[in-house]
Amino acid sequence: MKTALRIAARGAAVCCGLALLGCGGVHRVAPASPAPPAAAGVTRNAAVEMQLDALPRDPDGELVRLGYHIFIDTPGYAPRYSGNALSCGNCHLDAGQRAGSAPMWAAWGMYPAYLPRRGRISSFEQRIQQCFRYSMNGVPPPLDSPEVLALAGYSRWLARGRPVGVELAGRGFPAVPQTGAAADARRGQALYGRRCAQCHGADGGGGPLFPPLWGARSYNKGAGMYRVDLLAGFLKGNMPYGNADLKDQEALDLAAWIDGRERPAAPDEGIVSKVFGS
Repeated sequence: MKTALRIAARGAAVCCGLALLGCGGVHRVAPASPAPPAAAGVTRNAAVEMQLDALPRDPDGELVRLGYHIFIDTPGYAPRYSGNALSCGNCHLDAGQRAGSAPMWAAWGMYPAYLPRRGRISSFEQRIQQCFRYSMNGVPPPLDSPEVLALAGYSRWLARGRPVGVELAGRGFPAVPQTGAAADARRGQALYGRRCAQCHGADGGGGPLFPPLWGARSYNKGAGMYRVDLLAGFLKGNMPYGNADLKDQEALDLAAWIDGRERPAAPDEGIVSKVFGS
């Protein structure tokens, strides 16, 4: 029964997206145009781009292609709702394909799901809204917006052929086991200087090729990456990119240092949210 509900919900969202595309509600990516460059720190996925290019030039294919573009350059393709310099692909590496980096093909089929922050069952589209609000430090797009529908369509496409409602290996980030020692930001600071500053900057502000890790252009204190255990899992499984070699304690120490730096407050900690509700 749950599987049937999930499939029905997905079908409704995709059909709504197709309707928007059909009536001109979404800017279409020109078929003959080359793929745009990815945003800072986002790895282009040539294999995915070849498959996308082979999709029919119909509303469904256009929806999926638009979702890919938003995924790898969120500030460029969803500027109305982005509030920092991050894109979906900064955390979900290889355009949402990489196991151990919260891949979209493993997440899509597990929704609707209970989300602790909301305190209720949420759809995949509502989870996308959360990402914009916290990870992108922006504004949640409406559920029927082209941006949400395209990202959901792209994720659905990545998950094609995989079972719905099944916990797939590689979902989420690796869990870093307890080491017997607390995460130490001072050790993390020294490690950051040796291993990370060259790419992400001594001030954590990133650059043309690498995303910011703290400061006004990074995620806020409501994002999942603001949890030391989650960030440590991402670092352990994926950094340095292409040659992940951090030890468990190093990942924990580094996460403690990064999350201890200044960054925007969670939007639901503001006075307006406290008075009127988030």
